[in-house]
Amino acid sequence: MSRHTAKIIFAATVLFFAAFFLFPIWKTVQSAFVGPDGRFTLDFVAAVFRNPIYLEGLVNAFKMGLFSTLASLLIALPLALLANRYRFPGKDALTSLLLVPMILPPFVGALGVRQFLGQAGVLNTLLIQCGLMDPAHPVDWMGEGQLLGVVAMNALHLYPIAYLNLSAALANLDPAMEEAAENLGCHGLRRLRRVTLPLIMPGLFAGATIIFIWSFTELGVPLIFDYGRVTSVQIFDGLKDLSGNPFPYALVVVMLVTTVLLYIVGKALFGRGGYATSGRASTGRSLTQAPPLTGWLCTGLFTGVTVLAILPHAGVILLSISEDWYASLLPHGYTAQHYVDSLGHPLTVHSIGNSLKYASLSTLLDVILGIAIAYVVVRTRLPGRHLLDALSMLPLAVPGLVLAFGFLALTREGQPFHGLMLGEDPVLLLVIAYAVRRLPYVVRSAVAGFEQTSVSLEEAAQNLGCSPLRTLRRVTLPLIGANLIAGGLLAFSFAMLEVSDSLILAEQQQHFPITKAIYALVSALGNGHYLASALGVWAMAFLAVTIVGAGLILGQKLGALFRV
Repeated sequence: MSRHTAKIIFAATVLFFAAFFLFPIWKTVQSAFVGPDGRFTLDFVAAVFRNPIYLEGLVNAFKMGLFSTLASLLIALPLALLANRYRFPGKDALTSLLLVPMILPPFVGALGVRQFLGQAGVLNTLLIQCGLMDPAHPVDWMGEGQLLGVVAMNALHLYPIAYLNLSAALANLDPAMEEAAENLGCHGLRRLRRVTLPLIMPGLFAGATIIFIWSFTELGVPLIFDYGRVTSVQIFDGLKDLSGNPFPYALVVVMLVTTVLLYIVGKALFGRGGYATSGRASTGRSLTQAPPLTGWLCTGLFTGVTVLAILPHAGVILLSISEDWYASLLPHGYTAQHYVDSLGHPLTVHSIGNSLKYASLSTLLDVILGIAIAYVVVRTRLPGRHLLDALSMLPLAVPGLVLAFGFLALTREGQPFHGLMLGEDPVLLLVIAYAVRRLPYVVRSAVAGFEQTSVSLEEAAQNLGCSPLRTLRRVTLPLIGANLIAGGLLAFSFAMLEVSDSLILAEQQQHFPITKAIYALVSALGNGHYLASALGVWAMAFLAVTIVGAGLILGQKLGALFRV
């Protein structure tokens, strides 16, 4: 490809990011600092910290992010260390099952948790039957421990991200470093603390950053748990009155600044590469066959974590086949009718088609942009190509709630994006929003593919008279096809189950995607929560296929798609 064509691609991709990523964020930030007289002011942001309700929401959001991240790391780190060191019974199956929590949006899993922890839920029923609780005064676990419930749900959903990153970091760790420490008398926990952890800190930071940002700005789980004292829900409630209310903008800015500052501080502390290693093991790591007792303890630990992580999924599945489930350990009867009704309900029929349309178009856009960006980054020497690479990964560092809010604000009457609404149809808006949010997965996959493909093959094709574009189509793309399929599968599946963009940008029922339909069904009277669970199981089955497919193609490299 000529340098001129590469420059055009570079300019087009930068323009896309400027228009649909930087501009919405800038307009949101600007609106938080402009007073009624059109002058710069800090009053709105300052008022957020003076208002005890907003301040409590920020504190709770920070707790939600921090505790979810710590809990995820506490689950993932021991598992990654054991999997990297030992062979034990059932290891291959158990390490694959660790990814199961990723196949269900946490706000859907919250339906299962609510069934277990509600006042007439499974836990209270068990305690009453054992004589440990007064039936007249059941404990309201959801009311008294909402934050704890949200943290538990987030941690059980997000620990696979930390596990994937830590596993990849440990796989790249040179065993000679640990062997040298062992020979110098540094053993056990001391070696872990002084040698191993510092060397895998970039991988740990990569996973922790994504988990914190995800948890800090989580919207779906607090909504299902009716936990309104958190910033994300306060912003969502403020969307009803954007025209004359500057405080939602101020809240978004505070949330954005907080995530960016925490990322910068973490990067400065843990991402400097001060504990440098070659980035790739110079000698192969040989796994040790665990002694019988240790091996079965490892098997038990992996099994226990997996069982705990799939409890919300089990709750959702049981709800989806329940005739009635109230104040009992198990449903009173079972039926498959909810699956039929969920696919025939007026709300869900449109939502499934809408999600397929939005996700397909956004994935197509992601693949086109991902190939273009990866080509410029890997195959050219254009100044600024590394900036383009970093820019393409920024959507992972910016909360989806912030970006969705910016898009919504720009579609109001008289705003630049108003024409994207096509009247009341948000198809263009949702396609672009989904594409921007999920582009990093495709870019990382395409970059890995280009790096693994020798440029000499492309040069040979061009020397034989093949034009640059034909070389890309006939030689390069088939060679990196597996990478593109893996990245595209992840982009498509996560777009299908996107929460923040869907809840905020789809306002008319006929345009609801699946996640907005599930949220609407949860609030519906009658059998709404049963239908929502059935629709969630359909979504879970779909996402399971795509996650497993991407994992089979990429293996341990799957973790690289969840890095900032």
